[in-house]
Amino acid sequence: MSSVTQPDARRRSPWWVVVGAGTANAVGPPMYLATTGLFVLPIVEETGFSRTTVTGAYSVAAVGMVIGLVIVSRLVDRYAARYILVPSFVLFAASMAAIGLVPPVEAVYFIPCFFVGFFGGGTAIPATRVVVSWFDNNRALAVGIVTGIIGLGAALGPVLAGALIESVGWRQTYGYMALIAGLVSVTMITLFVRGRAERHVRGRLVQETHVGDRDVSLELPGLTFGQALRTRQFWGIALGLGMVGVVIIGLQVHLVPMMTDRGLSSGEAGQLLVIFGLASLVGRVVGGIVIDRVHGSVVGPIVILAPIAGMFFLEPPFSTAALAVAFIGVAFGIEGDLLALLITRYLGMRNFGQIIGPVQAMFILGSAVGPLLLGLGYDQLGSYDPVIPVLMGVLVVGALLIATLGRYVYPAVDGFDRLAARDELAAAEVLSGIAESHDVPASSDRSRPQVHS
Repeated sequence: MSSVTQPDARRRSPWWVVVGAGTANAVGPPMYLATTGLFVLPIVEETGFSRTTVTGAYSVAAVGMVIGLVIVSRLVDRYAARYILVPSFVLFAASMAAIGLVPPVEAVYFIPCFFVGFFGGGTAIPATRVVVSWFDNNRALAVGIVTGIIGLGAALGPVLAGALIESVGWRQTYGYMALIAGLVSVTMITLFVRGRAERHVRGRLVQETHVGDRDVSLELPGLTFGQALRTRQFWGIALGLGMVGVVIIGLQVHLVPMMTDRGLSSGEAGQLLVIFGLASLVGRVVGGIVIDRVHGSVVGPIVILAPIAGMFFLEPPFSTAALAVAFIGVAFGIEGDLLALLITRYLGMRNFGQIIGPVQAMFILGSAVGPLLLGLGYDQLGSYDPVIPVLMGVLVVGALLIATLGRYVYPAVDGFDRLAARDELAAAEVLSGIAESHDVPASSDRSRPQVHS
């Protein structure tokens, strides 16, 4: 069936979609990952597992998430967001609760950890797609606020988990966290999260809807996944931002031992991680504002090269190191806003899920490579210092890849956000018009398409 008539949902500001998507994901996989370290000693003491086994749950969950991301990326452009998000969050929560029920058998312990990642892989991309569907002029800001809320949840999660472990033990803590994750996420999704002009038949999205006496096309401009793979922009975005992730995650994981080697106390080095996290939250919101107003191929390289300056000042005293870490954290936060924005600007929205899914999967794998490379470099060379110039070189290559992406293929439509908030189907007609004009909406940013009221 290619068309359907459905009544519009009650009108609500699109910014509530941002709040709903961010809050739902704040109690999702980031909360689980952020609290994993707190469970290590309690699980080791009760079960007799080694620390390697318990911390290995992170890697098992990461593998599950990569598989889940690849699968859900094939579904997100075909099905209404709630039909993916609600089951994913419910099954994610159930898997997390199951961790607290496992017997002291290592192979059995890894099973629910795998499914935490697998079902968690279905929570982020559909929510991101929903958010970017509502926003064009403030797209990076909307994504930045979502990721900022998620980061806040990841920061508060350990506080909650720590208090629960002390009072009820690690097994019941996983149960309570699962309950919170299920209730909060499903409530937020049900109340607030819906794609713009999303019409479906039993969950499957349609490309046309009937309004009054006319048919309205819901076709989105953009490339298919196969077409995207053949563009240099796809590989420039994937490799350029992926290389940055390898460096920054590697630095984040090794920050404490690196700084204690250089003379800071373990307490001071630990505080640097807090500064990094808070700075990255600021960077996500500030970055959203900047990226919506400055071309990504301009602001991207600046942000990617910024951590190089921070690396030069990663030295005692604490105040100097804190300033350097804050600088790196802000840059990392801004870089986090670039992915969704660059994909939609260069490759379009038609197959957003299929395109961003494999890229995020590569990022997750890359996040495991960065710490490993720094660890190997330290073990072989006896110091982190010889590794730092290599990291700087990687950032330079990443910056060059982003700097050479060229002009936006799908620049923002002037006035789109206001139109979408007022009449989402009228906004759909604007986008379908761009799609019909052989997906080349403008030859430069100076001739951006406009909404005419």
